[in-house]
Amino acid sequence: MKEMRICSICKKLQIVPGSVEDYKALAHYHYRDGRQGPFAAIFALRPDSALARRASLKTAGVIVYTMPAPGLELRNVGTGNLFTGLGRCDRLALINKNIRCISRVIVEPRFRSLGLASRLVRETMPLLNVPIIEAMAVMGLVNPFFEKAGMKVWTAKTPERCARLIEALSMVGIEKSRLIDTEYVQHKLDRLPGEQSDSSDKSDFIEFEIRRFLQCYGRRRTMPPGPDRTRFILTKLTERPVYYIWFNKNLELRV
Repeated sequence: MKEMRICSICKKLQIVPGSVEDYKALAHYHYRDGRQGPFAAIFALRPDSALARRASLKTAGVIVYTMPAPGLELRNVGTGNLFTGLGRCDRLALINKNIRCISRVIVEPRFRSLGLASRLVRETMPLLNVPIIEAMAVMGLVNPFFEKAGMKVWTAKTPERCARLIEALSMVGIEKSRLIDTEYVQHKLDRLPGEQSDSSDKSDFIEFEIRRFLQCYGRRRTMPPGPDRTRFILTKLTERPVYYIWFNKNLELRV
């Protein structure tokens, strides 16, 4: 596959209606739990027969659509409160008539960096025949393929406890942009003692802020310093869900 040009590979991949088996074949490549509930639609990225034999696989990518969650705060923002001000039953009926949710987009590792995730989203959204497609993604800001596919992004506000610890880390030289790098952050924390005259004060300061941050995480609040604790903290600081929405201009809202 390495010697094949990118454009020739993409031409050998076709988006077709898929099945649960396509999802199961690739589920272990996704960062979230592989378990999925009922789905509204599945589409697969199929290689032609020659590429399938060469790569020894049947499915190069998959996108899973499900029914929408009953209530999402960012949905209200993204739709201008279109689904608020109604009784619960009427609201749920309106949501179910008009929205489908992208639950998973997975591309087999050998086919990544070819724009195929965006292609799966862009080419299948109109096939759902509903006015609105939405998605929630923890990693959305790291890999913004939903935006590349034409979806509009809305980000949740940073919780106060997260903002406080992010600011505290910045004060000891760990910038926000580096909070996805556990090894780097741990290295900086380990080097606080002995770096300079006020290093012990910085070390005590950041340890106090970390323990304060962990108070709302049950048994995790007593985690000892080290890579495991740092990794857990960083997942909480960087996991803010990102909401994406796409409006089908060819369909009106169904009431």
